[in-house]
Amino acid sequence: MNTPPAIAATSVARPPLKSLDDALAQLLAHAAPLAGAQTVSTFDADGRVLAESVVSALQVPPEDNSSMDGYAVRSADVMQACAELRVSQRIAAGAAGVALEPGTVARIFTGAPIPAHADAVVMQEDCEILENKPGFVHIAAQPRLGQWIRRAGEDVMRGSMVLSKGERLTPAAIGLAASIGMNQLLVARKPRVALFSTGDELVMPGDVPPAEMRPGAIYNSNRFFLRAILLRMGCEVNDFGIVPDQREATLEALRSASASSDLILTSGGVSVGEEDHIKPAVQQLGSLDLWQIAIKPGKPFAYGKVGQAHFIGLPGNPVSSFVTFLVLVRPFLLKLQGATDVTPRPVAMTAHFDWPRADKRREFLRVRRNGSGGLDLFANQSSGVLTSAVWGDGIVDNPAGKSIQRGDVVQFIPFSEVI
Repeated sequence: MNTPPAIAATSVARPPLKSLDDALAQLLAHAAPLAGAQTVSTFDADGRVLAESVVSALQVPPEDNSSMDGYAVRSADVMQACAELRVSQRIAAGAAGVALEPGTVARIFTGAPIPAHADAVVMQEDCEILENKPGFVHIAAQPRLGQWIRRAGEDVMRGSMVLSKGERLTPAAIGLAASIGMNQLLVARKPRVALFSTGDELVMPGDVPPAEMRPGAIYNSNRFFLRAILLRMGCEVNDFGIVPDQREATLEALRSASASSDLILTSGGVSVGEEDHIKPAVQQLGSLDLWQIAIKPGKPFAYGKVGQAHFIGLPGNPVSSFVTFLVLVRPFLLKLQGATDVTPRPVAMTAHFDWPRADKRREFLRVRRNGSGGLDLFANQSSGVLTSAVWGDGIVDNPAGKSIQRGDVVQFIPFSEVI
């Protein structure tokens, strides 16, 4: 009797996980800076990205001025302490004095221009007005040449570039622009972002009281923190709310968003479940790449195009969505605005905790700085525990396969650096 040949078992090999660095490089390669720029009031430029460099038409300070309330002197007239000199003039900020006569001093105030021939300022605490000798002052301290004088141009020289194209403006940068007379700045256009929430299990806070939540329902937290971060990054957010788990509703929302957005951002809904309609809808209208990234939390990630709009799908678990946004979406949005510095700068700090469970993936651990100059670890590092991102003030970027012992130096990224 002939026996049938054995049928060899076959399996489809999963593609290897993509490293975060490779995923970020591929993502940024798609992020061409948006066309167009706009002129805004310097008052309203916080967080915007400069579309052109700022060059100073003047020097700051415009002339030598006093950095202290006191008396402008010729140092040669005060060769020793206890000199008694006549006050020949009074110079307030915004006023101009005359050349200082030999053997006299000028009463001067902070920010006032230094009169010609004066070469030092003695602060008023080292001087005493002589009651028995009206109009004279007693100089109790011998000044150093140039003491308490801010030199013309020591902050900004005329013709120098003070802010660079592609720089994201901070409050200090706005103040610097104002100091050289810039009342308006040319900045990159705001990215227009369509925000989607998908899933029939999602409920908006306020729609249903906690005691009346149906089994399996959850409040939509991702929509709130993603919108908040997008607004902080200077994006225009079009919130499409919760899209029902229906193919036609998903297609219609994507069509509408693609016509008016630079980026469509979703969380969840890109797996292979029968009720996950985002993936096939994006593929029907455009293109989609699904990546499995070697990070924890946040392995699943999707990038594609719907028409001319970029599409990014984040994981559904809140901490996975939060971390993946910070390490991938944030740099992408900055690149769209033409920013030159898109990745955060970690700080070397000491771990005041043990993390013996080395993972095959690169980990982002939620931590908090303590009063001893080190980092404490949140006890529960689950991807569903959003409490960890509230308790913590940053994340440790821990390489794959690396355990941590108390006292080790780790790479800390404060949330203030990325949010």
